[in-house]
Amino acid sequence: MAQVMVYFLPFVSLLLVVSLFKSFDARRYLEKEIVKQLEARGANAVASTSMMDTRTPVTRETFLAMVDSLDSDAVLVTQLVNLETEAKMKDARPEATYNIRPTYYYNVWSVDVKEYVEPQRMYLKHAIGLATQLYSVAKQEPVWAIESETNISKDYDEYGDLSVIVAEAKAITRHLARDGLLAA
Repeated sequence: MAQVMVYFLPFVSLLLVVSLFKSFDARRYLEKEIVKQLEARGANAVASTSMMDTRTPVTRETFLAMVDSLDSDAVLVTQLVNLETEAKMKDARPEATYNIRPTYYYNVWSVDVKEYVEPQRMYLKHAIGLATQLYSVAKQEPVWAIESETNISKDYDEYGDLSVIVAEAKAITRHLARDGLLAA
């Protein structure tokens, strides 16, 4: 992860966490993980998805209304800035069983071969880039930013690995605390 810019503020006491993804579920999962990590460090945080549903418009006015209702000090915004996917088809390794047995004839054997070949599989390689900014409500400008990139390789049929989101949430909160933006 590369630090982009840092302005030191007094620690943030109430933080609104916002993720800007197309999928509501992806937004909710990342926001919940970031809130969980922030609360583990003693900060008060609220996920924006806890105050909205799938029909709530994702607009600036919606988030400003949340800031006003919570009286939050800052807003932590994470958004997708890069997504590259590479797909490859790979052949599965065939498996064979052999049944060899003698026949009634001298030096003649019977061989039964059964071969099982799995269908081809699709393997995906993703490069995901996230940008996170901390906005000060008082200054009405970004005061801290970080950009991260993650690579994921998996079989198309595999269930999604959510540990990447947990790792991103931990990294974001670790950098916020390291830069003195969180209490404790």
